[in-house]
Amino acid sequence: MAQAGSLLVDTEALSHIFNLIEAFRAFDADNDGLISSAEVGGIVGSLGYNLSEEDVKMMMEEGDADKDGLLSMGEFLEMNAKNMEVGELGSYLKIALEALKADGDDLVSGEELYDVFVNLGLDVSLEDSMAIVASLDGDGDGAMFLHDFKLIVNSLH
Repeated sequence: MAQAGSLLVDTEALSHIFNLIEAFRAFDADNDGLISSAEVGGIVGSLGYNLSEEDVKMMMEEGDADKDGLLSMGEFLEMNAKNMEVGELGSYLKIALEALKADGDDLVSGEELYDVFVNLGLDVSLEDSMAIVASLDGDGDGAMFLHDFKLIVNSLH
């Protein structure tokens, strides 16, 4: 069972992972779901950093698990969130994801997430459920996209 206040730190980690997803999307200039070394070099250069091609290549190799010369979303998240721990919240979210996928809705509100937790017998408060969704709500509409939630849950350790 979750201890009072224990999920607050966990939602900060989720928010960080969501920001990594947004960063990946910014790097992926051609929207093909992969980041090339040219895309990394371009965005890093636009931020005022002067990296050599060799520096960019080394950055890419660090996360390129399948050695195809490109970074997938999963590889990018693994590279940037590998030391991130979310405690027992990660287990709760993995269980909740399966129930939410079965529901078939593309958007999930805090209330819906809370209902899933209750139906699964998990001890997560409405306040914590709302905080989880708020940390993953990119457009401020009070809901998170299920595909973003899935990416985040799948990147948790």
